[in-house]
Amino acid sequence: MLKEIHNHMVNELQQISRTDTVFVVSAVVFNLVALGINWGVASESGRGHNPGQNDMILALLILGTILINAFAIRALLAGRATRSRLVTGLRKMYQDNGVDQYYDEHLLKSYQARYSLFSLILGVIGLLAIVVPLIARSMAQA
Repeated sequence: MLKEIHNHMVNELQQISRTDTVFVVSAVVFNLVALGINWGVASESGRGHNPGQNDMILALLILGTILINAFAIRALLAGRATRSRLVTGLRKMYQDNGVDQYYDEHLLKSYQARYSLFSLILGVIGLLAIVVPLIARSMAQA
């Protein structure tokens, strides 16, 4: 029974990794696409035709960027918490069976640092997807 529980916990860790990868990649791709569209809409050539429509597109994509990044970061935080609980459970299981010396305790800190870096990357790219087009727009209007 212990082996089945161990396998289940390891499978959950693998699933969390796949899910986190999907969230990070999706958010980064969305941010880069939003950056390109926002920059085009905010640029001087984008302001030439239908400025009201361009403003609406810019506002909607900025809102979308904020929401997508908030959801992705929230999902990463949930994944980090779940991973922490699973790894803590595995460490306890290893201690109970006298094999804990084979598991490096620093892995949990490494996982948490990785989640923090992923969240930071998403935040920075999301911020760039918002700020750069707004700067381009203000420069085009000047």
